[in-house]
Amino acid sequence: MQTDVDLELVRSLANFRRAMRGFLSASEGISKAAGVTAVQYQAMVAICAWDGPMAVGDLAGQLMLTHSAAVQMVQRLIAMKLVRRDVAGEDRRVVLVALTSEGARLLKTLAHSHRDELLR
Repeated sequence: MQTDVDLELVRSLANFRRAMRGFLSASEGISKAAGVTAVQYQAMVAICAWDGPMAVGDLAGQLMLTHSAAVQMVQRLIAMKLVRRDVAGEDRRVVLVALTSEGARLLKTLAHSHRDELLR
């Protein structure tokens, strides 16, 4: 049955999976050492990369979280002074988030550490 399998494809996928798992494992360690979880780091990346203030619903979509899980994470990031919350103009139901200057400084450090890990 192995003759029906494209071994080059399967080996490439296995190597990619191993590299991704290694990077994600390293990301957890890098983030933890800085006092945040890997998902909190990913949230900071998503918020920074977004064009302007980001709605919590958009953050949930980017991180593939439920809206309530994203709200809880945002609350923790606010408590850590890494993110600030604002309401969107006239529609007060829409909550926008942006990095604080402290959050931006931490993200810069973490992003460099993650880049260095990718280059290993």
